[in-house]
Amino acid sequence: MGFLGWTAAIGGLLLLMSLASGWINRGPVTAFALYLAAGIACGPWALNVLQIDIAAHAALTKNLTEIAMAASLFITGLKLRLPLKSQGWRIGLRLAFPGMLLTVAGVTVVAHYLTDLPWALSLAFGAIVAPTDPVLASLISVNDARDDDNLRVSLSSEAGMNDGTALPLLMLAVMLLTTQHDFSLPAFAHWALIDVAWAMVGGLGIGFLLGRFVGQYITHLRHTHQDVAPNDFLALALIALSYAAAQTLDASGFLAAFAAGVGLRRAEMRVINRQPADDFSDSDNRPPAEVLVNPHIRHEPGETNAASSVGLVVGDALSFGDTVERLFAAGIIIVLGVTLAQHWDPQGLLMAALLFIVIRPLAVWIATVGMKAPREQRLIIGWLGIRGIGSINYIAWAYTHGLVGSEVSRMADMAFTLIVASVIMHGISVTPLLNWRQAKIAASQQKSPEEQ
Repeated sequence: MGFLGWTAAIGGLLLLMSLASGWINRGPVTAFALYLAAGIACGPWALNVLQIDIAAHAALTKNLTEIAMAASLFITGLKLRLPLKSQGWRIGLRLAFPGMLLTVAGVTVVAHYLTDLPWALSLAFGAIVAPTDPVLASLISVNDARDDDNLRVSLSSEAGMNDGTALPLLMLAVMLLTTQHDFSLPAFAHWALIDVAWAMVGGLGIGFLLGRFVGQYITHLRHTHQDVAPNDFLALALIALSYAAAQTLDASGFLAAFAAGVGLRRAEMRVINRQPADDFSDSDNRPPAEVLVNPHIRHEPGETNAASSVGLVVGDALSFGDTVERLFAAGIIIVLGVTLAQHWDPQGLLMAALLFIVIRPLAVWIATVGMKAPREQRLIIGWLGIRGIGSINYIAWAYTHGLVGSEVSRMADMAFTLIVASVIMHGISVTPLLNWRQAKIAASQQKSPEEQ
């Protein structure tokens, strides 16, 4: 099929997805599952019009998935407006650190004994498939900055921070597999201090400071000069600068992108909280700045105040970042469907079942002990740990850092199969599960005090 044919096919697919968006939002099949099906249909298993091997193009795959993840992490951080001491954030911290360590440990042990992978390669597999994905987690993440649902906040903050746990473990596994001589104590100390401690602290600090400073400074300039022109590239600038600055300083670029979004949101909150109380109908519950302005109608110079200026800044960042995230996510999931025929391993389905049904729920339950979260919420969080583009990025990262051989290929094939299973199973279950939860909450709120 030639260029015009592919152009028409892509246009037709996007038009179909746009027309079916209402049905997709109400039904059990997600847009990502349909993109996956489109990729499988184009691949060797069906029409065989495309043959793409992600592993053979590991460097390109790594770069593209990094862009998608950084954009998604930034948008996730920007939508989180609850105070850092809220229960949703605290549960997210438990999930991203002790919960992630427990999940990686469980997958490592099971993979070693069930699939006969060496211990170090089992650790690499665990680090690859354990993290929840920030891109595909948009299905269950916070809808916007007004969303204060503890379940969504917990899953969003977990997806934003779990790279701080999982990626260092993958780095440790790769070091163990590629080091020709015995793994030395100095090498372990360097990993612990630089790849773990500094990567987390430095990444979060660099991103947060950059996001907050840029947010406040641009808001000041806009308000001072009454600048009302669109500023669509602010999100791209912050994503690129925070990621590049952190990576250059050997910190975590993914954590920096997430923290940059959080920092920009804190800049918006600072501006809003300093506005006079009589500017709001409810001074005790001040809305996000972006809801105070119409993004489709630009104010004339002289009509804006500090709140509307920061609202335009945040609104532009959200709009552009969401578009970049959806574009890259759709393309990568289609490619995943195409390449599945070359990376299919039934053992990945067994590992998927154990991870989804046993390991992840058990790790979440242990990690959230003492949090006073409802039992249903802990069970739902345990199930809704979707895997996706982040895991693909980790596979590509491992390939570009020296992992080779038949056992590595088998491990990667299992991981690709598990990712596909997650896209399908979690995608199908997320809407009915959240609808059931919402109906239960609504029914509980309608009960009379005597019934309660």
